[in-house]
Amino acid sequence: MTPHSTPLPPPAKRLVLFVADGLRADTFYKLDENGASRAPNLRRIMETEGSWGVSHTRVPTESRPGHVALIAGFYEDVSAVARGWKENPVEFDSLFNESRYTWSWGSPDILPMFAKGASGDHVYTHCYPADQEDFAAQDASKLDTWVFAKVKDFFHSAKSNQTLLSQLNEDKIVFFLHLLGLDTNGHAHRPYSREYKENIKKVDEGLKEMVSLLEDFYGNDGKTAFVFTSDHGMTDWGSHGAGHPSETLTPLVAWGAGVNFPQRVMHQDFDDGFSQEWKLENLKRHDVNQADVAPLMASLIGINFPLNSVGILPVEYLNNSDRFKAESMATNALQILAQFNVKMTQKKENTLPFMFTPYKLLPDSQQLEILRRSREYILQEKHNDAVALCKSLISLALKGLSYYHTYDRLFLGMSVVLGFVGWTSYVILMIVKLYTNIPSSDLEHTKVTTGFLQCTVASVGALIVLFLLIQCCPWTYYIYCLLPVPMWYAVTRESRLIWDLLKCIQNVSLPYSLALLLLLALGVEILVLSFFYRAVLTVGLTAFAGWPFVTQLRAQVKVTTLSWAVLCLLLAAFPLMPVVGREPNITLVTVAGVLALLVSTACVAALWNSQHRYVTSFGLHIHLCQMLNLALSIFVVNHTHANLAQKQGLPILNQIVSWITLGSSLVVPLLSPTLLFQRLLSITLSLMSSYLLLSRGYEALFPLILSCLMFVWINIEREAAHTDNLSVIQKLSSADFSWSINISHARQLHLDDIRRSYFFVFFIVTAFFGTGNIASINSFDPASVYCFLTVFSPFVMGALMMWKVLIPFVLVMCAFETVQVSAQLSSKSLFLIVLVISDIMALHFFFLVKDYGSWLDIGTSISHYIIVMSMTMFLMLLSGLAQVLTSKKFSIRLAQTFVDHSGILPCLWLHPEQEYV
Repeated sequence: MTPHSTPLPPPAKRLVLFVADGLRADTFYKLDENGASRAPNLRRIMETEGSWGVSHTRVPTESRPGHVALIAGFYEDVSAVARGWKENPVEFDSLFNESRYTWSWGSPDILPMFAKGASGDHVYTHCYPADQEDFAAQDASKLDTWVFAKVKDFFHSAKSNQTLLSQLNEDKIVFFLHLLGLDTNGHAHRPYSREYKENIKKVDEGLKEMVSLLEDFYGNDGKTAFVFTSDHGMTDWGSHGAGHPSETLTPLVAWGAGVNFPQRVMHQDFDDGFSQEWKLENLKRHDVNQADVAPLMASLIGINFPLNSVGILPVEYLNNSDRFKAESMATNALQILAQFNVKMTQKKENTLPFMFTPYKLLPDSQQLEILRRSREYILQEKHNDAVALCKSLISLALKGLSYYHTYDRLFLGMSVVLGFVGWTSYVILMIVKLYTNIPSSDLEHTKVTTGFLQCTVASVGALIVLFLLIQCCPWTYYIYCLLPVPMWYAVTRESRLIWDLLKCIQNVSLPYSLALLLLLALGVEILVLSFFYRAVLTVGLTAFAGWPFVTQLRAQVKVTTLSWAVLCLLLAAFPLMPVVGREPNITLVTVAGVLALLVSTACVAALWNSQHRYVTSFGLHIHLCQMLNLALSIFVVNHTHANLAQKQGLPILNQIVSWITLGSSLVVPLLSPTLLFQRLLSITLSLMSSYLLLSRGYEALFPLILSCLMFVWINIEREAAHTDNLSVIQKLSSADFSWSINISHARQLHLDDIRRSYFFVFFIVTAFFGTGNIASINSFDPASVYCFLTVFSPFVMGALMMWKVLIPFVLVMCAFETVQVSAQLSSKSLFLIVLVISDIMALHFFFLVKDYGSWLDIGTSISHYIIVMSMTMFLMLLSGLAQVLTSKKFSIRLAQTFVDHSGILPCLWLHPEQEYV
């Protein structure tokens, strides 16, 4: 695209951008308990020198997308984060790239991506070592004082460096000071802490020094513009990433060359009440979208607007002639219109002429007409009319840009729906074919029929490929459009089975069929609603509590049914608890660990007292070692958080123990026998130890109660299938997970198996949303991983948080694997029913995906769809992990003399006739 800049001389020669990472608007603007500002220097600037407002960010409120919006003027796709935090996976233009020179100081996680994405060699970065971003540091504000000190050294050295001095006296230069201390202190101590508020004062003092330094260096020439803002805010509990106002509202203060002076008003245009709360109701407030800051800065120093910017210039911040404002807005319109025209040309060239539908609200003739009229208004000095006309053109161009971005939505959506319906139909047919006793008819596929189907499929596939090739479509389009073809081919090959199934359905009474469909639809809708309202899970679990009492199970073991009801009600309390805003409570983590120890002690004692021939001393020794590790985890959590509270850092021994516990959590269970009860107990103890190390509050109780409920569910399913007189421990101790791979003639499916599959999906959703929701998943809180590391590492911390989310999944999946073994079913049969339920949910959420409304609504709708889609695929992987955890074992033979004489592993010592060591 052709770059555009304001044709008139700019008011400033240089611009200084201060970004206080993680600074909330309300914490910054609000006065303290004594009625004084936490940033008196910036408060004075707002009242006497510059303009102020609120910068509204978009989801996700993270550092990388926030800085891209500020400096490049557009909202980066979230997928860019997965490709590299510090890199530029997609080349984009930025304010730094368009400047003559840019010098930046700050975090190694932010600065490099703008330098690597710049053309030539004119963007210089000065970063501190990554290990200084330590959440356990005594004073994270040292990150900001480091920046201020380096800037001082830089200008001091420039006085004796003629080359650097001449560069600094050029125009169109940018200084970028990235201040990470607030974000680090906010994560570590919360944004209402003394450390966070003191950090604001230090930033304000440092900023005052920087302004004085620059004015002295340039001899008070009045050609420096200053912008102070933040990339995102922070929640009360020290996290960010979602769409809460505390995360999306950030401060914006601008002053210096070309910036408007304060305007006194009687009332504000905003009715949110913030201005009154901040005691700023008499100072004109100018709110902007975060991307609007980039064109503002470009206009102030007269450089090209960033090519990819979608920001709209906030002319209210400009202190210049009306003509300059009008010309700047016209430049902004041309720059955004260039993106619209390029996108339209690309789509037109790659679409068949008779299929191309242009954006009707902004044809070429109207573009030219609006540009002509705006130029006339400028020449006639009707500058306000020109500004309004350019804003309307920008609005149309942005809508048109969105139109061409989503041009193929209907086409691709139909392909996705066809793929969903075809795949779901095929899975249902496979369930009917392999695991039911549907009587078959005598109809058979002839060679002619099979050949006709194959020719039809090949022809359809060839036409689709040809159609996509002509339009030069991306390779992903081929996947979307071609996947339904083999799926529907597989469905049509089962025409005989479809005919048999329809005949069987005709033999079933209509009211019964409708009741079953209605019940299934209601169950799926409950699962869908739980994504929006977590309390629905409470309703479902409460209904589950009464399920055994309305079936034949009520006449069997009453202790089991009563335990089921109590545990369901206990688990039902978690979705009603707050998922965000909770303060850390290590006492509850300790209570959860102690309860887990008591429950495991009772289980081990029951195993020991059962004297069952299947119970081995080796398995008991494994459990004792895991209980000791659980107790050690309780100590590590308490000791680590006590040290961090005293600002003594993370003890290295605690860190080593935490990583060893995490690394062994999936290995130690493989040493235990594959007997159902012992293997499940071993898995629960290992995962519980890891979960405690990643917990900060009541959520530590969740996997414990969930595990107990899963154990009772397994027992109930065994009660439904068996009526012997064995005790619970004896039943589960005599069964072996290894049998699951030896069932060659598994029984056929019944209607009750649909209920089992639904229970599993419901428990999976409960495991995901029991202590969280979309906002809490997006909101990243590093405090949960402080037992493992405190130095900022987004991918390692993200992986640890993801493992914490997955642990309840693994517990439910292992229980489901046990139910399949107990019910003597093939490991694939129930899982196919689960896939059908998950796919129906995914298709439902696909229709709920939106790209309009608030950004929280958009992000939530996409997150819902991605979570369910991921769950459909992820459950397949998790099923494999559960099979490994439950049915595999390490068999290591050691010489008996080696064991006897070395004294190694005394707790695992076995008799010579036993196999495992």
